[in-house]
Amino acid sequence: MKKIIVTGGAGFIGSAVVRHLVANEGADVLVVDKMTYAANRANLAPVEQTGRCRLLVADICDQQQMAETVAEYQPDKILHLAAESHVDRSISGPRDFIETNVIGTYSMLEAARAYWASLQGEAKDKFRFLHVSTDEVYGSLGDDGLFQETTPYDPSSPYSASKAASDHLAHAWHRTYGLPVVVSNCSNNYGPYHFPEKLIPLVILNALEGKPLPVYGTGANVRDWLYVDDHARALSLIAATGRVGQTYNVGGRNERTNLQVVEAICDTLDALRPTDTPRRDLITFVADRPGHDQRYAIDATKLETELGWQAQETFETGLRKTVSWYLDNPDWWQPLRKSVYSGERLGLDAAVKA
Repeated sequence: MKKIIVTGGAGFIGSAVVRHLVANEGADVLVVDKMTYAANRANLAPVEQTGRCRLLVADICDQQQMAETVAEYQPDKILHLAAESHVDRSISGPRDFIETNVIGTYSMLEAARAYWASLQGEAKDKFRFLHVSTDEVYGSLGDDGLFQETTPYDPSSPYSASKAASDHLAHAWHRTYGLPVVVSNCSNNYGPYHFPEKLIPLVILNALEGKPLPVYGTGANVRDWLYVDDHARALSLIAATGRVGQTYNVGGRNERTNLQVVEAICDTLDALRPTDTPRRDLITFVADRPGHDQRYAIDATKLETELGWQAQETFETGLRKTVSWYLDNPDWWQPLRKSVYSGERLGLDAAVKA
């Protein structure tokens, strides 16, 4: 049985990866998660009952504990997804992003290096460390072109700068120490179990409650959307068959402006749960995010041609599945809206004051 450590495995993308590894790959998974505001043990409920998923509540910045954990568990692979990831929060509180994304990645790389050095033969040859990152490290695109693995880094926010730094650390640990590292950079994810501060779940829940649907600026900023289960399959494949030292971009080839995304959510909700007035009437344009990148778009050709991955969901099919999941699972999101995050704007005041 494959033994895999997934850091950040109780978060949105991490838990999708864990659910895929257990249910579809037959893996035994140790989840390492600090269980901050965006983590939720309920995300792991579908697989914890199998007995092949165990949660360790720990901070990846604790280098000694990480070294001991990796040495004791003896994984075949480490999938490193633990990160602070919300751009607006990074604007108002960048320190947490530097500590988790930079220091935490360093801690995991060192724990992996010490463990890998102790291995011999086939176990050493097969070990992999997958560092999972974001397309935001590349900065902003104009109207044309796509991010490729060779695109120069040009991060705009404290979040993307911290992820860029962690990417460089991962590559450096491969080049300097020989650690078998692979790096992935993905476009915007969406799907079930998405923490409500992000655009798609925020709009779904605000629309259900008849609250304003905030759209930054004119809503013309473009993102490439990737259904989270498609991403989970990609990460499993990259960790298993990706070439050491390489980067693989993961994108859904689903570019939409933010306004188009919000309008699509409104229309989907109107179809699934009609009201007297169209939910598009709730759209409210608000002050833009500081340093808001205009466009992201991923070229996933390398992943598609070299490893044979293909996204299974279009934006329309994935969005309908996502909206339906939130309609069917109020017990998951209602406690979060009441006690953790109720939909307030984050990041803008601190940026203006600075």
